[in-house]
Amino acid sequence: MGYREVKVSFITLGCKVNQFESQAMAALLQERGHIIASEGETADAYVINTCAVTAESSRKSRQAVRHALSENPDAITAVCGCWSQISPEDAESLGSDLVFGSADRHMLVDALERCFDTRGHIVNVDDPMSRSLFEALPAGSGIGRTRAMLKIQDGCHNFCAYCIIPYARGPVRSLPPDDAVSEVKRLAAEGYRELVITGIEISSYGFDLDGTSLIDLVEKLCLAAPGMRIRLGSLEPRTVAADFCKRLSRLPNLCPHFHLSLQSGSDATLKRMGRRYTTQEFFAGTELLRSYFPNCGITTDIIVGFPGETEDEFEETLSFIRKCAFSAMHVFPYSKRPGTEASKMPEQLTNNTKKDRAKRAAELGRELRRSFLNAQVGTVQDVLFETCIDGIWSGLTGNYCEVSVHGGAAKNEVSEVRITGVGRNCLEGEILGAH
Repeated sequence: MGYREVKVSFITLGCKVNQFESQAMAALLQERGHIIASEGETADAYVINTCAVTAESSRKSRQAVRHALSENPDAITAVCGCWSQISPEDAESLGSDLVFGSADRHMLVDALERCFDTRGHIVNVDDPMSRSLFEALPAGSGIGRTRAMLKIQDGCHNFCAYCIIPYARGPVRSLPPDDAVSEVKRLAAEGYRELVITGIEISSYGFDLDGTSLIDLVEKLCLAAPGMRIRLGSLEPRTVAADFCKRLSRLPNLCPHFHLSLQSGSDATLKRMGRRYTTQEFFAGTELLRSYFPNCGITTDIIVGFPGETEDEFEETLSFIRKCAFSAMHVFPYSKRPGTEASKMPEQLTNNTKKDRAKRAAELGRELRRSFLNAQVGTVQDVLFETCIDGIWSGLTGNYCEVSVHGGAAKNEVSEVRITGVGRNCLEGEILGAH
């Protein structure tokens, strides 16, 4: 059965997995002849891919649904993602036509297409804990053919005290290695120059498969597309062991950038959070990475103001952040998320305390970022160029620094660049040659 052509707008909140899944749904709709609206364009249908990682994320998800409903009251609205998975009644109460959760993206596209001709109301939210299969979706990019994302894993079994995501995503499911290799080969043939490996918790890749792990898959992907840079998504600190680093170091097209989620630099706070490592183990991982990848970028996430965090524990975190010398940090004030263990903990901190600590941690993060950028001056870096504005080209180094040059570059081209200085928000350089 054929359907009329419609314009669909995607509003995506949250993590790279949500970005990937929105891009995949957009690709499925385009394959069927529909149009994806540009940002700010009025559309015939809106897909709001929501996030529930914090209470603030849930608030923004509700706000996004209301905004879509007001943008075009006659449009079809479809809500999906972690917030509607956890709170389907809330999502339904806002008046959306379709309410889905964090699974069945193909089914959502089918349902949305049916709604184009026959307006209906569908609520399809499953029990995530009953999921056992990985839903394969087409990889690609919504912003041209420079950098693509590949989701290799879904679900999480860590159950950290502050996190709702295991309840929204269910158990660990992995993309079979042969399917991942096929996708990477296709993306390389289509001209993509960088692949970001993403998932809810990629360190657990292969947990549900026999005889494979994340490092096994990364080796296969790097070999399958030697002309494509491979960039890892967020890693659990426990993954970073000597054999893991040694095997990674043998892969010439692996980006020397590693995101390790620290969350706190205090062992007492880490224990309350339910994190399964100590600061000593975390720091050993950063030292291992730097021994195998000199000048690598190591980025992290920090949660400040967790229940019971004392001023002394926060000061421990600041000291540990400085010791690790991160190249960049995301700092979040703790957000009380109903349904998590941490939401019931005593000694909840005031908003003012959390804001103050977030400000102090962010200031330290900016100081460390500046120090890392200054250390790049005089080095020669491979830069993948993506955009050009008024003759100034911008791109990313393998260790995750933005670089700008005056002319001489080309979109989707990797060039050797000598770093000559640090600008306001990025590095500055001169091109030595393309390859």
